[in-house]
Amino acid sequence: MTSYHLPSKKQASQKKDYTGIFCDIQNVPSIIKFASLVLQFAESNGTVSCKNIYYNSQRQDQLASSNKLKELGFRCVNVPDTSKNSADKRLKDDCYEAVAFNSSLKNIILFSGDKDFAVLISILKAMGKKVIVFAQRGSESPKLIKLVGNNNFYFVDELSELVDNSNKTQPQNTAIVSQINYNEAIKYLIEATKIVSSQGKPTVFGRIDRLMRQRCANYQGCSSISMPDGKKFKSFSQFIDVAVKDGKVRKQNQELFLTELDILGA
Repeated sequence: MTSYHLPSKKQASQKKDYTGIFCDIQNVPSIIKFASLVLQFAESNGTVSCKNIYYNSQRQDQLASSNKLKELGFRCVNVPDTSKNSADKRLKDDCYEAVAFNSSLKNIILFSGDKDFAVLISILKAMGKKVIVFAQRGSESPKLIKLVGNNNFYFVDELSELVDNSNKTQPQNTAIVSQINYNEAIKYLIEATKIVSSQGKPTVFGRIDRLMRQRCANYQGCSSISMPDGKKFKSFSQFIDVAVKDGKVRKQNQELFLTELDILGA
């Protein structure tokens, strides 16, 4: 059974609605170009509790894309089974499970124009969930558009405009919500690396990012890190590169390692 992080009562009180991202990369391969915008759009709809990408490692193009998406904190689920609709089935099962174990998961963002997801969408809507569908141009199903309505159906290349419009309509004080400073982020980065290392698991960027989100309610990805000069990190890997340059952690083959000082202080 897939494990999902359930929000604490304190976290739930801070933001009622949680959002889940589920993407079939075979159906929407262009998501790799808009990954950062995907996260920004999702966060504008509620705290992101899961962001799953489904791919087949036997396809080199999908494998390469998944490695880049992991750096941004996506959970990339490998479905190497070549039988028809195997990835779709895994996506549906995980989505049903996520909703069942997290009643606060109100919004589902589905990246696929495949009509095979019509039943999933119908069930989610019957449960009172808001479903937003993104499709790649030329792969959209009229059936899905009818199910979610024109207001909740978009093409992936519209993300930039959607995010810009969302930022314009946000209250001015939202810029100070869910922010941590760079030093705090480093503290949680080192803590997460220690925990994952002690568990004997690979300290890949995606796993570290997820654990940081679980350990710190105000950390909602690299965009929530506040730098003294006001600049923002464009990606989690950029944050890691700065941390490595500052001597806070070491990096090798997309995995993180503690410095000698961290090891001594563990």
